[in-house]
Amino acid sequence: MAKLIITENPEKWDLEFEGVTVVTPTTYFGDAEYQSKKFKIINLCKSHQYQSVGYYVSLLAEARGHKVIPEIATLQDFRFPSLIKDDAEDFEDMINESLNGISESKFELRVYFGHTGEQAFSRLGALLFNLYQVPIVQAVFVKKEKWQLQSLKTLHLNEIGENDFPMLQKALHFYVMGKNVVRKKYARKKYDLAILLSPEDQTPPSCPKAIQKFIAAAEKKGFNVEIITKNDIGKLVQYDALLIRVTTNVNHYTYRFAKKAESEGLVVFDDPNSILKCTNKVYLHELLVANKIKVPKSHILRKDHQEIPSEFNYPLVIKQPDGSFSKGVKKIANEEELKPALKELFSKSELLILQEFVPTSYDWRVGVIDGKPLYVCKYYMAQNHWQIVDWKKNGEHREGKSETLKVEDAPAKLIETAVKATSLIGKGLYGVDIKEIDGHFCVIEVNDNPSIDAGVEDKVLKNELYGRIMDAYLNRLN
Repeated sequence: MAKLIITENPEKWDLEFEGVTVVTPTTYFGDAEYQSKKFKIINLCKSHQYQSVGYYVSLLAEARGHKVIPEIATLQDFRFPSLIKDDAEDFEDMINESLNGISESKFELRVYFGHTGEQAFSRLGALLFNLYQVPIVQAVFVKKEKWQLQSLKTLHLNEIGENDFPMLQKALHFYVMGKNVVRKKYARKKYDLAILLSPEDQTPPSCPKAIQKFIAAAEKKGFNVEIITKNDIGKLVQYDALLIRVTTNVNHYTYRFAKKAESEGLVVFDDPNSILKCTNKVYLHELLVANKIKVPKSHILRKDHQEIPSEFNYPLVIKQPDGSFSKGVKKIANEEELKPALKELFSKSELLILQEFVPTSYDWRVGVIDGKPLYVCKYYMAQNHWQIVDWKKNGEHREGKSETLKVEDAPAKLIETAVKATSLIGKGLYGVDIKEIDGHFCVIEVNDNPSIDAGVEDKVLKNELYGRIMDAYLNRLN
């Protein structure tokens, strides 16, 4: 997308950058060119107050389908300072680490597109920009027993002194030029790929060796690759593509990354639509049943109606809608176990999935990308356990063994079922869990963000598996 900087007096500010046009709000409002094309817009008007010219720049940009900073929702948040303070409480540790060397009891920090000009405050500046996505903000912190954010307000060009203006220009240049700045020390490749990882993820979807294989495949296909973490959402504008290798959920930063990446025009696996649909078992159940895809006998339990239908016999399986890696799933042996299990699971969700217990020695997993099968595995149950992963009370876990097959050696009906199930979600990267019951294939769930570990899912295709995933990125980018 072409980039626009919008400000009232372009001639007053030296804001010319390669590939960026600077225009007035009047030009943006009235020129037909800015109504028919797609643009990324940086709104540097002298005010963003409600009903101001700057407010209407962001409002019309969103109406025209343009990507704008700041967004209207963000400007609305600044009208309610208590909301901003509440957000900041989640990051008190970082705030106190960053301001540890300040001796005064009050401290002001200006942040320009995530940059502060001082290394000591770089993490804090990036955090504030990631949270609030406003070009220029002034944060005021006060120290009582510990440092706290007292206030945060937007600033505008006419509030920037001459001494600070070079810092603004540098930060703005970095923001609008993106990868062309951050990547100039590398041999120029056509595209930039970010891989989102988390050292805190106890059950990451890819092991370190697999991540290295992703990187090698991407570089071979013509990508520059950079590892990013949850603090780097403001950097997404620098990339062309995003690969999420952190366990996803809607109520999680992975979903915000996917949404932000998609809004910036990046190709992203997993896309937000897939995360939204795949991470809720209630939605998946209804989707599969409505499209006549065979599933184990199931029933949706409501918190206000917990009666078990008469056609279900013990043992039963009850599932939390957003559980993953065998968590949030309980096997109920009898009526005595039912009540405490329901109490625990209903404390987290208004709906649960009740399912017949179907004992099998393994589950099928079919990996699918772009509507085509990628790999086929058998995941065997953990030793002396009814699930693939046996979670212990201390947080440790054991997994069953696995077996990987060539796609062409797997049952044709298995592949057909998996591909049909993923077609209801999208064309992304999925792993379909299937049980084989009396010769029939029943879909347990469709996973976005499927496990891809070295020596397991890649055992047949080896490095070609990672190459095929990178090809899916290239097909979309090209």
